[in-house]
Amino acid sequence: MSSDLLAQQGERVKRAARVLALSSNEVRCAVLVGVAAQLTARSADILAANQADLEQYNELGPGRDRLALSEPRIRAMADAVRAVSQLSDPLYEVTEQRTLANGLEVEQLRVPLGVVGVIYENRPNVTTDVAALCIRSGNAAFLRGSRSAQRTNELLVQIWASALERGGLPSDAVALVQDSSHDAAARFMGLSGVIDCLIPRGGPSLIRAMREHARVPYVLDGDGNCHVYVDAAADLEMALAIVINAKTSRPGVCNAAETLLVHHEVAPTFLTMVDKSLSEVELRVDERAQKILPHCTLATNEDFATEFLDLVLAVGIVDSLDEAMEHVSRFSSGHSEAIVTNDENAARRWIREVDAAAVLVNASTRFIDGAELGLGAEVGISTQKLHARGPMGLRQLTCLKWVVKGKGQIR
Repeated sequence: MSSDLLAQQGERVKRAARVLALSSNEVRCAVLVGVAAQLTARSADILAANQADLEQYNELGPGRDRLALSEPRIRAMADAVRAVSQLSDPLYEVTEQRTLANGLEVEQLRVPLGVVGVIYENRPNVTTDVAALCIRSGNAAFLRGSRSAQRTNELLVQIWASALERGGLPSDAVALVQDSSHDAAARFMGLSGVIDCLIPRGGPSLIRAMREHARVPYVLDGDGNCHVYVDAAADLEMALAIVINAKTSRPGVCNAAETLLVHHEVAPTFLTMVDKSLSEVELRVDERAQKILPHCTLATNEDFATEFLDLVLAVGIVDSLDEAMEHVSRFSSGHSEAIVTNDENAARRWIREVDAAAVLVNASTRFIDGAELGLGAEVGISTQKLHARGPMGLRQLTCLKWVVKGKGQIR
């Protein structure tokens, strides 16, 4: 796709965003309900397109898992779209209202961002999640997926286009960039005047490219180097269940645990439990942990800084809560950090002092997900501190507009 064609598509998406912002809540919800039904009805077509993508994909590991769809995953995609349709309408909600001494009535309203651009790798479920949240919040979704998922994404966007047209809305409100080259990605990131907010969902190379090429405001959906710290006051059976879930339920996603920290008082017992229960996981341990688990590989600082996205877990022993928080501060990507403890003071300090988009007490990091937190779905999980932080749902896809009503007041 040439620069001119991409710019022309961008203009169509921008025009669609203006129409969408003025549409009724009922119409937008009906579009989502229609898409959810079509995802289920056309699951065979979606699986066929996805299989064609998988046949061209030569890599193993988490990338292939992210690309692959199945009947249960398609049902989950439909359920997520349906769940977003059932959330309360965020648009034109009054967030603040007051009357000034001079009689001016001042309020703030939630309004759409406009065009939300999302650039992402492999995961076709992102296509439906993003489209659902954008349409529901009155935004147009401008999508640039990866070449590996092109056939699947094209079919999913066709389903959205048909539903939008049936609802009397412009089909360009959900648009997919056809050119999946790196050059097209760079041009997409530079569409100032079209994209109001850019969200990258991918690995370090995508984030680096975005920092270099983006000419529009962006929200970082960063790495998930997530930790679980097992405190001296932890229930060890509970801790084991949390670690197993956080590491193994789906290791190739950003909210999977990558590092386990254990207080030295419970380390001999707990690490033996972990070693027995996580036989399929490669444990890379620090020197102190290696004395308990001598058969395990010695971890490096690079291991503690790595988002493995695989059945690999870095393990360290600490002497105190302070040391655990210092380790997290040094290596965390700011995504999700969990403590397992029955000590209320330790939990309170973890909540207040750990700098991350999400902190958890006695729960798996896998809960940091838009659907799990009642948002229906998410556009991404922001690891930065401006505009939005953590899972980005409907309200995070709005901004505020000041409204001032007077009776002839002048300054």
